[in-house]
Amino acid sequence: RNEITTGNFIFRTREFEQMEIEYFVRPQEAKEWHRRWTETCLEWYVRMGVRREHLRARSLPKEDLAHYSAGTNEVEYLFPWGWHEIMGVANRTDYDLQQHSKYSGKQLTYFDEETNEHITPYVIEPSAGVDRAVLVFLLDAYDEEEVRGEKRVVLRLSKELAPIKVAVLPLSRNEKLRPLAKQVWDKLRPHFMTQYDDSQSIGRRYRRQDEAGTPLAVTIDFDSLEDNAVTIRERDSMEQERVAISELVDALKEKLA
Repeated sequence: RNEITTGNFIFRTREFEQMEIEYFVRPQEAKEWHRRWTETCLEWYVRMGVRREHLRARSLPKEDLAHYSAGTNEVEYLFPWGWHEIMGVANRTDYDLQQHSKYSGKQLTYFDEETNEHITPYVIEPSAGVDRAVLVFLLDAYDEEEVRGEKRVVLRLSKELAPIKVAVLPLSRNEKLRPLAKQVWDKLRPHFMTQYDDSQSIGRRYRRQDEAGTPLAVTIDFDSLEDNAVTIRERDSMEQERVAISELVDALKEKLA
């Protein structure tokens, strides 16, 4: 898809990507399926971490509908510049299949065994902009707060969307800690998208991972050399928990579930 007028970062770009579904239904059930798909799409954004109060569904008035549409609902998000569409759910009736049949000469009907007749299905079409969804997730996750007199920037991405699931952070770049830290990293890499970081202080590294939206950080310290345990730190609460290295994978999977 192409846009002529661009603006608001990636909200409206020259070229963008769409993700769509063509969902075929019985004509008499189209209105109900239209409603259900609208609710499902709203709840998908919520499940991906968007706050429900920042979302709404709006039915387009008849004068704004496409000629083929029996009804279109737009899912809107409260951007910093106001409410704007992030996706639409249209009841396209049987327009598409009728047009295909008209020009191809092929019947595109479905035999409904319940009614014993051939019908042309209606199409419910959820259509979402990929770029706008990304922008919504970033905007809704971004947060700033004060922690011990300093500003903490944190990206509260859902665990499903976070590009890095677990950060592996040795307490310092110490030759005694590095072998065990690398072992822990090797243990986690087959199970999670991970990042190893031993540059600068542990506090700065926590902040870097907070800004990247990493849900969990695993810290290897000098006690780890004695007790074979590490500390799991959670991004949002900043709470820490000591876990045996032998139980680490299961503990992380539980927290990420």
